Amino acid sequence: MTEKQLHIAFLGIGLMGGPMTRNLLDAGFSMTLWNRTASKCEPFKDQATIAESPEQAVRDADVVITMLENSEVVEQVLVEQGGITALKSGALLIDMSSIQPSVARRHAGLAAEQGAGYVDAPVSGGTVGATEARLSIMAGGLEQDVDRARPVFEVLGKCTRIGPVGSGQLAKLANQAIVGITIGAVSEALLLAAQGGADPAAVREALMGGFAGSRILELHGQRMIDRAFAPGAPARIQLKDMRMILDEARAEGLTLPLSQQVHNEYLSLIANGHSDVDHSGLLLELEHLNGTLLGSTVPGSKSARSGNRE
Repeated sequence: MTEKQLHIAFLGIGLMGGPMTRNLLDAGFSMTLWNRTASKCEPFKDQATIAESPEQAVRDADVVITMLENSEVVEQVLVEQGGITALKSGALLIDMSSIQPSVARRHAGLAAEQGAGYVDAPVSGGTVGATEARLSIMAGGLEQDVDRARPVFEVLGKCTRIGPVGSGQLAKLANQAIVGITIGAVSEALLLAAQGGADPAAVREALMGGFAGSRILELHGQRMIDRAFAPGAPARIQLKDMRMILDEARAEGLTLPLSQQVHNEYLSLIANGHSDVDHSGLLLELEHLNGTLLGSTVPGSKSARSGNRE
């Protein structure tokens, strides 16, 4: 069987899963799709088979990919709804969701009972990376299983094998700690500069050329200035990731004060009704705390205060 003759079942056609599916179809893979909200599969109905259940989707698949919201949903789909028990012997299950490392290890064991391989392969890059096939894929699993997955990964982005099962999820937690904390730092830096009378757009441009330059400052700093908070990665997902970071830290006997503080800020952001804004919308919580708005131009005074919020 050649690489492109592999039949892929893809479970989870959302913000990330949709463009990933498009890239796999365009690369010539045959696919069966399933999503809890079936209408999200409709754009692909002329190129892929649409399944009515996870069990039906995976039954004849050589490779099964899950891209679901959290550990609980992955558990429901793979265990409670029979996704794992329907795997055929020799299949490869690739979970590209962001879940707890312990859950990945348990699912790998259940897959092995069916004679199937398992790779945990969470991603970084957001919807832009998914659309442009530039995802950073962090894979955990046996070398031979990761190698089997590479023809699929090459269509979606760049894969790095981190180590055994669960290692991919640990790398994703490290990624999300840096992302969440850096979003908080960029929010505070731009608001500090703007409140003192500087143009935050000019500050961002200047910082991009120095040691503080980062992808977060480049993309999310611009989002903050433009107040463009339509979700690429919703704040509720970032909160879920920060919670997993803290859970894993406790399991390892660690205290992570920066992660704890950022977790609390996202918790407040969501409590104030912003669960579906982009995670760069953490700025909104900082504005709420300080009773001020970040301006995109130099304010007329040191205190350009407003009671309005998005």
